Order: sequence, then structure tokens, then C-alpha cells
Amino acid sequence: MRSQSNDDAMAEIFIKEPEYALYLLNDILKDGDQSELLIMLRIMAKAFGGVQKVAEEAGLNPTQLYRTLSSQGNPEFRSLAAILKAMGLRLAVERVEAV
Repeated sequence: MRSQSNDDAMAEIFIKEPEYALYLLNDILKDGDQSELLIMLRIMAKAFGGVQKVAEEAGLNPTQLYRTLSSQGNPEFRSLAAILKAMGLRLAVERVEAV
């Protein structure tokens, strides 16, 4: 029996429980950790049909999307917005208490 990678297992969870994916994504955004955000988006791309499909829907080529979501990636806002839109998501701003 072949063991499943952690990313594949998480992608399956996100397919079954999309609200959990949103919860985790928002939690990562609160912390502002870009590397965690890119990991999460890579896993979510698997859940949304794979990098090829997400890239196509975002108007990016797959190689560009792989690079954008790599650990060295630094996505531009428009790329990030397009990737999220391809997944049926968007960024939003909310008020927080000043520190």
C-alpha cells in the first residue's frame, strides 16, 4: 500500500471541507507568514484540480505558477489575486485593534 503525502492528504481534506481550508488560509494571513501562505496555496491548488487547471483559470502558465508558489516565490498582487479568483476566493481587509 502506497502512503499518501501530507500535501495530498491535506488537499483531500480541503476538497471535503472547504471551510477548513478557508479557516487555515485566514489564520496564515493573520500571522503574515509568506512561506506558509505559499505552501497553503500549493496544497489548495491540488484541491482545486491541480496546478495546470488553476494556472489556466488564473491566466498564468503552469511553470510560472509553480515558480510563484515555490518556497522562493514572491507573487505580485495581481498574480495572487488571479490565483485566488481561480479557486473562487479573494482577499479582503478587516479592521483590527491597533497594537
